[in-house]
Amino acid sequence: MSDTSATSTPVPDAPIVAVTGAGGAVGGRVARRLVRAGVPVRLLGRDPSRLPELPGAVAAPPAPYGDGEAMRRALAGAHTLFLVSAHESPHRVREHTTAVDAAVAVGVERIVYVSFLGAAPDATFTFARDHWHTEAHIRAADVRHTFLRDSLYLAGIPAMTGADGVLRGPAGDGQVAAVAHDDIADAATTVLLAGTGPGAEGPVTRHDGRSYDLTGPEAFTLAEAAEELSRVTGRTVTYVPETREEAYASRAHYGAEDWEVAGWVTSYEAIAAGEMATVSDAVPQLTGRPATGLAAFLRQHPDSYRHLLAPDGPPRP
Repeated sequence: MSDTSATSTPVPDAPIVAVTGAGGAVGGRVARRLVRAGVPVRLLGRDPSRLPELPGAVAAPPAPYGDGEAMRRALAGAHTLFLVSAHESPHRVREHTTAVDAAVAVGVERIVYVSFLGAAPDATFTFARDHWHTEAHIRAADVRHTFLRDSLYLAGIPAMTGADGVLRGPAGDGQVAAVAHDDIADAATTVLLAGTGPGAEGPVTRHDGRSYDLTGPEAFTLAEAAEELSRVTGRTVTYVPETREEAYASRAHYGAEDWEVAGWVTSYEAIAAGEMATVSDAVPQLTGRPATGLAAFLRQHPDSYRHLLAPDGPPRP
C-alpha cells in the first residue's frame, strides 16, 4: 500500500481500530495506511504529543501499557487492537498482559500483535522470550488474535554498524532474513482490514488464530551485509565476529543495564544459532508484492547509513 495514496472517507459506524505505538516506526505507518483506507483509527501512545495528526484518526489520552485503567479508557469502544510491543524493559511482559487484559475487559474483539520471529520460552534472543509469553497470554484470553512475527529490522543493519565502519557481534556465520518496516506495515494493514475495514470479511477472518513470519526475501550473513554497506557507501565496512565475552566487553561503555546488554548480545547469538535464518513468503502473500531485500532497502533509505559517510556519526549497539 503506497504512502502516497489518497485518504478515503471514513465509513460511518465502521469498527474502530486502536493502534498502539502510533508515534513509532511501525504503529505510525500502520495508522497512516488504515486512515487512507477509510478506517476509523484511534491513536494510542504514552506521549500524545508524539502522535501524528491524521484525518479521521482520534488521539486517545496517555495510555501506558502497564496502566490498566488508562488502557481501558483508551480502548473503550474499539473493535480491534493493533498491539505493537512495548519498549524493552524488565517488566515488558507484565505491561503487555496488562494491555491485553484491559482490551478484553472493555470488549475488544480482536488483537493483532507484533511479535518476533522464533518467539519461544527458550529462544536464544532474550527479548523473543517476552514475545512468547505475551502470545501465550493472548491465546489464553477470550479474544480473536493474529501474531505477526517479524524478523530483525533491515534498518537495524546499518544502525548496528559503527561510524568506524565496523559491524561487530557474536553472530558467527549465521544468517538473518531482516525485514523492512514498510513490509511489516503493509502486511499488518492487510490483516487489519480483514474484518474491520471497507469490504470486511465479517466477524471471523482467515487470519484469526494465525501466526505469520514476516521476513525479507533472502537470508544473509553479517559479513555479506558489510559487503553491501561497502558497496553503497563507497568505503570499506567490515564485520568483526566476537566471542560472547568480547561482545559484553565492547558494549560496556554504554553503561546500559545487564538485561539490556544481554538483549543486544543474544540478538547476535540467535543469528549464530540459526534462529533468524527463516525466509518466509508471508509478506508477498499478504501484500501481493515481493518483500524488500537489503540492497533495495539501502538504495531507498540513504539516511539509514548516513552516519557511515560522516567521520563523527554515532556507533550503535
